[in-house]
Amino acid sequence: MTTMKALVTGSSGFLGRQLVAQLRARGDSVRGFSRRATPELDRLGVDCRRGDLRDAEAVADACRGVDVVFHCAAVAGIWGRRDHYDGINVQGTQHLLQACQNLSVAAIVYTSSPSVTFDGTPQRGVDEQVGYASRWLCDYPRSKAQAEQSVLAADRPGGLRTCALRPHLIWGPGDEHLVPRLIDRARRGQLRQVGDGSNRIDITHVENAALAHLLAADQLLSVDPVGGRAYFISQGEPVNCWQWINELLAIHGLPPVRRRISLAWAWRIGAFLEFLHRAIGSDKEPRMTRFLAAQLAMDHYFDIRAAQRDFGYQPRISTAQGMQDLAACLGRRK
Repeated sequence: MTTMKALVTGSSGFLGRQLVAQLRARGDSVRGFSRRATPELDRLGVDCRRGDLRDAEAVADACRGVDVVFHCAAVAGIWGRRDHYDGINVQGTQHLLQACQNLSVAAIVYTSSPSVTFDGTPQRGVDEQVGYASRWLCDYPRSKAQAEQSVLAADRPGGLRTCALRPHLIWGPGDEHLVPRLIDRARRGQLRQVGDGSNRIDITHVENAALAHLLAADQLLSVDPVGGRAYFISQGEPVNCWQWINELLAIHGLPPVRRRISLAWAWRIGAFLEFLHRAIGSDKEPRMTRFLAAQLAMDHYFDIRAAQRDFGYQPRISTAQGMQDLAACLGRRK
């Protein structure tokens, strides 16, 4: 592929930073769009723009003159105000699509989530034929599903080409959310195994997630595009959820999780805490929710053969190598 002019929304985030680094490493021109300054991106020669996805003018200005948009920015999490999720995840994505259409941007790769298909039941090797969830346990997957559907519906042969990627549980060196929150709960004595500990889950190393975005964008710009489609992305090798969590704890010098709670009890506690937090109008995330209970106790892993077939995705970093790299990174910090 010839070099591209790319816009990365959420460029200051975990995936965004890695995506920018891979784009720059192969010689692409990159513009970043985020709500916070990122000096490390300035050093990479990135045209950094600060702004909010809810500001249509700022979004349009960021899109001007680019070939491809990688839309990584979003409000994540399992608790918060509905209007906040809708404003950024849904309305912000609509602003971006409108700008891309008005400015003749060639393609957009949207960072979605497998949770758009999760309704609180186990998922074992499901592929892209599975539909969107029939019920939502929190506003994050609901808003991501709405945004994903808008992105895929905007695909036009001869015009804007779009696709959505669904990487599951992105992790690796530089993570500021998933693993750090897990470690913090363990140190506070707040971590409990939910369920019988046999559930398998998919995970995605951040370098593999970024690579999938580049491959998808290249394919969107090719003579055989993958427009209008969504793809699951992962390591391609599910792990036992609680064994993996205990390995992460060991890397951080912490003992394995010993205390347990059944899914049924965790679900009841989550439902009660959700009710209580809504009743008092609290924006603070409950220690347990129904969504979290189900995610910690149930299987949720996916078939990635479509991504392998359509744009040649293969994980570059194995799970074993990623864990070794994470341990080495932590060792250097100490």
